[in-house]
Amino acid sequence: MSHKRVTKRKAIIAAGGVAALGAAAILLPNANASQDGGSNDAATVKTLKAGDASDLASQLEKLLGDAFAGSYYDTEGQQLVVNVVNVSGDENNVIVQAKKAGAKVREVENSTAELEAAAKTLKTEATITGTAWAVDPKTNKILVTADSTVTGTKWDKIESTVQTLGSGMATIQKSAGTFTTKVAGGDAIFGGGARCSLGFNVTAGDGSPAFLTAGHCGVAAEKWSDSEAGEPIATVDQATFPGDGDFALVKYDDPATVAASEVNLGDQTLAITQAAEATVGTQVFRMGSTTGLNDGQVLGLDATVNYPEGTVTGLIQTDVCAEPGDSGGSLFTQDGLAIGLTSGGSGDCTVGGETFFQPVTTALEAVGATLGDGGVGAGDAVGGEEAGAGAVDENGDGIDDQTGEAIVGGGEEAGAGAVDENGDGIDDQTGEAIVGGADENADGGAAGNADGHDQNDNGAQDGSGVTESH
Repeated sequence: MSHKRVTKRKAIIAAGGVAALGAAAILLPNANASQDGGSNDAATVKTLKAGDASDLASQLEKLLGDAFAGSYYDTEGQQLVVNVVNVSGDENNVIVQAKKAGAKVREVENSTAELEAAAKTLKTEATITGTAWAVDPKTNKILVTADSTVTGTKWDKIESTVQTLGSGMATIQKSAGTFTTKVAGGDAIFGGGARCSLGFNVTAGDGSPAFLTAGHCGVAAEKWSDSEAGEPIATVDQATFPGDGDFALVKYDDPATVAASEVNLGDQTLAITQAAEATVGTQVFRMGSTTGLNDGQVLGLDATVNYPEGTVTGLIQTDVCAEPGDSGGSLFTQDGLAIGLTSGGSGDCTVGGETFFQPVTTALEAVGATLGDGGVGAGDAVGGEEAGAGAVDENGDGIDDQTGEAIVGGGEEAGAGAVDENGDGIDDQTGEAIVGGADENADGGAAGNADGHDQNDNGAQDGSGVTESH
């Protein structure tokens, strides 16, 4: 089964029919889309791929400090939009710095601290089953959603709580469906009468092969099989649900299992090169054992969802559809970046709805695993001469010590990002951050390769991001 391991067992996957084919048509032809670095003008907004925009957003969050109020990816313009507050007089020159790094800057009313305080109020005053809230940087507000079970006094409570937050702090909307986890079933896995989906293969902290799936799947059963009537092939090592996330680490019982870092798209596979943070506005794809391949956009971050089983925090909100059995399935970008694990939501793939995902970076850090067979995991240093992605300065903080600007790019042997001659990620002539692809000798970072692999890497075709099925 190419999505999870090399084995003699025949792969079992529920195809998504027309929906899967439609999403695949969007995904595959664009997998080799290249990045336009934009003008040489330091104040010109750069054209970025989604993965590079996510990297830049992380760097600018550190650079701007309290002035940073969120960011999102403008898919149509392929630009990163950064919200800033309290920049009267711009004593720290934050707007100039953000623009020089290539972002589009927008002044907004609500700071990150104010939005976080509002979210805490919602948690204290309105933790009601069937409600959810997430920060929406496009509106600079908290988006509160109530499902079809929130009626009468429950609706009055959530509505009044939103009003107490003040004008311009939050909006509320109704969902036609009901918030549930998606247990029933990438590839299908079975355990304890439940069916879920495998998310991403990882390497556990002790070096053993494993995979990530949803935490509510991990607490539902200890042993998991790759066929409904088959013998168990993996055992739950750690599981979190409800609470601070919805993720589980499941170790393969056979230590010789080869856990490939890729997602099964049905008739092809997509190489997964590293984990990345979600960015609002980014187009993402979800693979699940019930509905196959579907796509949509990231709508909100740091979402709190009040499921019947309990409250889960720190999730990603999207408009990608999902159905029972898709739980734990992989959320990723067309460039092969692992973004999330399917948690739950409302609706289905006929009428649509909201779906929430566990960030992969958070899950990797919590369980102490790395992506696939040595890919970049949460907590790994991003940058340096031998880093998997990005560039950093000598302090390793991703900020140029001389200019104070965010560095986006990679060292001489980086897996992704552009470099100059001395490999520091800064253009020696202009002093600006470089955004783009690594030099031709980079290990897995050839410029223009959306999959992050060069000709000599592990079988991914240059510029395609797709390998043949095994």
